[in-house]
Amino acid sequence: MIAIGPALASQPAWLKAVSIIVGTFILEDVATVLSGVAARAGHVSIALALGALWFGVAIGDLGLYGLGAAGARWPRLRRFLTLPKQERTQEWFSKNVIRIVAISRFVPGARLPLYTACGFFHAPFLRFALTAVLATLVWTTLLFLLAMRIGGWLLAHQGGWRWAGLAGFVLCIVVVGRLIARIQTVSQ
Repeated sequence: MIAIGPALASQPAWLKAVSIIVGTFILEDVATVLSGVAARAGHVSIALALGALWFGVAIGDLGLYGLGAAGARWPRLRRFLTLPKQERTQEWFSKNVIRIVAISRFVPGARLPLYTACGFFHAPFLRFALTAVLATLVWTTLLFLLAMRIGGWLLAHQGGWRWAGLAGFVLCIVVVGRLIARIQTVSQ
């Protein structure tokens, strides 16, 4: 998001929505946390923030599938994709697409390789898309509500230190996600 503060409150709703959507393409968990805090502070409506988050995250997820599908067609693009280490067949991804998408939504670092692999191995798009959207609605809403609660407390009780507390909260979300992703990479 562009900013969290009074300057954001004066921006038109469409600009707030675009800022949130673009933020999800950069770091979606951070965009979710900042949007939750902004909603709690009254700088953006809850409906606008959640709608923009859901839209941005879902479009990003579908884009990862498309990237994998494009990599399957164009060998030059394939070298830039992060696919699972073990060669999996199209049949396996087709059979397990719902489980893959649902689990990877909640496991940091898993979406990029698994969503692109779903596209690469031509997992059924409709099952992929429906599962990705449903998982997005659940995960993003939970993180948004958590951010509203913690962000609201920080804004109300930390006075001049509230921005440091918010920065620490955002940093914690990012670091925990990276640690979990690293642990998964080491254990594979």
